[in-house]
Amino acid sequence: MKRSRTAALVLMSAAPLLLTACTEETTREGLYTSIDECAGQVGDLAACEEAFDKARREAELSAPRYASFDECVAEYGTNRCTARRDSNGHGYFIPLMTGYLMAQMFRGDQRAGLSGSPAFRDGNGNWKRPAPGSGGVYSNGVARTMLAISAEPNRAPTVKRGGFGSSGSHRSAGS
Repeated sequence: MKRSRTAALVLMSAAPLLLTACTEETTREGLYTSIDECAGQVGDLAACEEAFDKARREAELSAPRYASFDECVAEYGTNRCTARRDSNGHGYFIPLMTGYLMAQMFRGDQRAGLSGSPAFRDGNGNWKRPAPGSGGVYSNGVARTMLAISAEPNRAPTVKRGGFGSSGSHRSAGS
């Protein structure tokens, strides 16, 4: 009798973990050129503003840094670069953030997280985002690594599904 109670208690304590693993998680990520474009697609102005603010702060830390204005303009085009100074007074140039990525994580119907990251459009019209962990460092003539963004700006966000035993992704209908 004592053994069956212990087994029942062990199973009951593990049940929330098993149910959590079965809860479907989704992530919606979209590329936006303005807060208004984001709000029009997502329908949540506050979330779009929050993601934009996060992206703007991140852009200052993770944007590619160039030693000269001409190097920045060669990569990102005229009127898309600005001067900055680090804490030691050293000058450098970064491209202006021309868009942002907003990712919303959901568990079931509840939003479980929100992130915003900067997007930059190069001189050829291609969208790029900073590679994770490369930190905006300019060293020996090499600017920070950038990754291509395949999403179309101001379109329905991409939805990725996760959770226990599920996989796949599809395009949202805009809701």
